[in-house]
Amino acid sequence: MADKTETKENTAPNGDFTSAMSDIAERSQALVQDFLTRQAEGGGMGHADPLNVGEAFFTMTQHLMKDPHKIVQAQFELWQDYMTLWQNTTRRLMGEEVEASIAPAHDDRRFKDAAWEENNVFDFIKQSYLLTARWMQSTVAEVEGMDNQTSKKVDFYTRQFVDAMAPSNFVMTNPEVLRETLDSKGENLVRGLQNLLDDMERGQGRLKIRMTDQDAFDVGENLAMMPGKVVFQNDLLQLLQFEPTTEKVFKRPLLVVPPWINKYYILDLREKNSFIRWATEQGHTVFCVSWVNPDE
Repeated sequence: MADKTETKENTAPNGDFTSAMSDIAERSQALVQDFLTRQAEGGGMGHADPLNVGEAFFTMTQHLMKDPHKIVQAQFELWQDYMTLWQNTTRRLMGEEVEASIAPAHDDRRFKDAAWEENNVFDFIKQSYLLTARWMQSTVAEVEGMDNQTSKKVDFYTRQFVDAMAPSNFVMTNPEVLRETLDSKGENLVRGLQNLLDDMERGQGRLKIRMTDQDAFDVGENLAMMPGKVVFQNDLLQLLQFEPTTEKVFKRPLLVVPPWINKYYILDLREKNSFIRWATEQGHTVFCVSWVNPDE
């Protein structure tokens, strides 16, 4: 009987995947080395808690511990919610139609994928998270004795923490990400790592997230279209002047002071959506502040 040679499919990663992972490893090593160098030179990452969030939560904990009965009651209610969820999930696995213990808000886009509802595992994960989030936020909100500023700070950062811990933010508990990972053979995760490294390199070790395509705008073409001149400048700003384009001119000029976070040319994009162009066409002499970029 002739021997049969079994041909196995080549499951080795393709060249692009290997090259991408090699690039990620090299860039990661360079980032770590740069971070360690700056730490050794005394250029650390700054104060670990510049907004005094830890102090606010310490104050909240002190006030919370003054009423142990309320803590026990909150824990008991959470335990009851979990028990109900376990029972409902078990009944659902046995084929029963069971009403959800808790449902996301109608406008909560994190759980729009059908798998969060149809898959028993992901439905359990979703409801567990929502129950815990509700318990945590309500417990913090009911703490008495804090001043208004501390109370608002604790509430805000509790919501930030709760949102950050959503199962939709983690690969293994997000059905959409898992599906895309399988379909793309992991390329989506590689792209995500590359984007993360881009943001880290841009921030010199800090996470500086790119909010838009930085190559999408060209000065003079689709950005800062109006001709103007600098009439004053100091270490903080430049004052730009734009002349009116009409025969009759308003006696009183128009001064525009944009927020520090924005550049003046948010008001001077393309010809059809330039506020500065529109103002000069109405007969206004426009002065506009352009803030200097921070260099330290």
